[in-house]
Amino acid sequence: MTTIQGRLSACGPARLSGAWAATAFAASLSLALVACGGSGKDHAAETTQLTCDDSITANFKPDAHTTVLLVKAFKKGDPLVLSGAATAQTPKAANALCLVKLLVGPGNPGPVNAPSTSPGIGIEVWLPAKSAWNGRVHAVGGGGWAGTEEADTTAISSATNSGDIRFPADIAGQDGSVSSSTDTGHSGSPPSFQASFAVNPDGSINTTLWNDFASRAIHEQAVKTKALAQAYYGTAPKFSYWDGGSTGGRQALKLAQAHPGDFDGILAGYPAINWTKFITAELYPQIVIHQDLGGNYMSLEQLDLVSNAAISACDIVGGKHLGFVLDPASCRYDPTKDAKVLCVGSGGTNGTSACVTQPQALAINKIWYGMTSDGSVPDPAIDNGFGPIEGVHRWYGLTRGTSLALLATPAVFPIASEMVAFELQDYRIASTLFTNATGNGADAWKTLSYAQLNNAYDAGIALQSQFGFINTDDPDLTAFKARGGKLIHYAGMADPLIPPQGSRQYYERVLATMGGPVPVQEFYRYYEYAGMGHGPMNQTSNHGASPPMPHPAAGDLHKLLVEWVEHGRAPEGIVASSVPGAPEEISLPVCAYPLKTTYTSGDAYLAASYVCR
Repeated sequence: MTTIQGRLSACGPARLSGAWAATAFAASLSLALVACGGSGKDHAAETTQLTCDDSITANFKPDAHTTVLLVKAFKKGDPLVLSGAATAQTPKAANALCLVKLLVGPGNPGPVNAPSTSPGIGIEVWLPAKSAWNGRVHAVGGGGWAGTEEADTTAISSATNSGDIRFPADIAGQDGSVSSSTDTGHSGSPPSFQASFAVNPDGSINTTLWNDFASRAIHEQAVKTKALAQAYYGTAPKFSYWDGGSTGGRQALKLAQAHPGDFDGILAGYPAINWTKFITAELYPQIVIHQDLGGNYMSLEQLDLVSNAAISACDIVGGKHLGFVLDPASCRYDPTKDAKVLCVGSGGTNGTSACVTQPQALAINKIWYGMTSDGSVPDPAIDNGFGPIEGVHRWYGLTRGTSLALLATPAVFPIASEMVAFELQDYRIASTLFTNATGNGADAWKTLSYAQLNNAYDAGIALQSQFGFINTDDPDLTAFKARGGKLIHYAGMADPLIPPQGSRQYYERVLATMGGPVPVQEFYRYYEYAGMGHGPMNQTSNHGASPPMPHPAAGDLHKLLVEWVEHGRAPEGIVASSVPGAPEEISLPVCAYPLKTTYTSGDAYLAASYVCR
């Protein structure tokens, strides 16, 4: 039988707008899938349906590389657990579900127990009862380095969630959609921060697993999820959606760029695109502290004092303080010139233990501006870091008012140190989470100079082919548009891990490549949520702030995507509101970039007082 890889290789761009079709054979034969284009309408004949038992193990064989690891049926109310005793906290199945765990080879050979040795890509698929299936696939992305329990037959994936903070079992049980997730070809502990898989035992870059992590695994997840749905229900999915934030958001845009036929609708939240650029720059605050302040960290009280001063200076709209910065691009607050935060000994008037010295205030300006090749920073009145990346400016920093607790405190963000270690091929630089036969991580990042970090930044770009083109920054989405796909991309303007300017820059590049806002917004819209962090939460330094944002429980953005894909109703007039019961309930229009939320008149806490322009 022709393999699925052989069939896929014959899919040219002219066929991307065609419907997804599949052919299923009887129980004794292999299953084959043609995955050119989106899910579309089912043009396959009704076939013998599999049931939630060993028939799937015996009969689901979409290609020679795919193995069924486990099939388990859950009744409504059953605890969602595979081994061990359930506890009061164990989630329960919202409705009858069938769990199928798959392994897609060939993986990466190597020594037993080496982190780089992989049997293949683990995929966890949740199938609603046949009477409850709504005809959709709603696949979910991962976080960090991914590497969760999809290939583990004793555990259900614990770290993969959608943009609305739900797990695949929840989506399948509550909505009636087939849902799935992937370990992207590796596992680790803790999975989101363990990158030892990325390097072979001899210290060379593990290009096989980088490619799986960056691109291949999510494509296999899409293909195998739809093939299994076809086999189980006897008909192909009518519509397929991808939903993810952070790494899942990066995966979302990679699918649109590299696998445009896989999904009809894609939801990309606060995406980790520009991977080597922003992650290398995530280490910059640490370098600033070690190079400029001798490794003496500021306290959280100091960091919050300065960040809250920035909010207070930049959050006034219509005579009211919003509690968060509506437009960080216009905020040019400079703590080196603010006597209220500077210590008395540094020319200021602040006599508390939270005051900052001039060198500390300058260090915060550097963190806000973003990575430079030499550690320099311009006067914020001239350049506050939102301009083009040029000259010594290598990447963006955190926006003013964003919490600095994650990147400017002693506990290094491990992904940043690991990425720089890979770029410079010196694994001592990584945190102690990283292990390798040639040597383990030893926190040598503390000794890096500005010049060395700049070299790492350049190396990350030069090594893209070995890193599976992880940067995910191709602005040409012509094929995705041509197949009728729809894409919603959103970012929080107070993200403490991924500077949102990178999302804005990417969208601007798409606009420049594909003819500007009018043709692009026919299929792709980008939204910025003021005050929102790395996901739908307040991550400003003002812990009492109530920024409007998507409500996860309501699945706000996914519903908009479904309306756009299935009914042709593009998102219009989006209004976000504070979480119910917040100290200050605020509503704001959320504008499709490049339009901005602009105050006109009236109560600054009400969306009616603003327009998009």
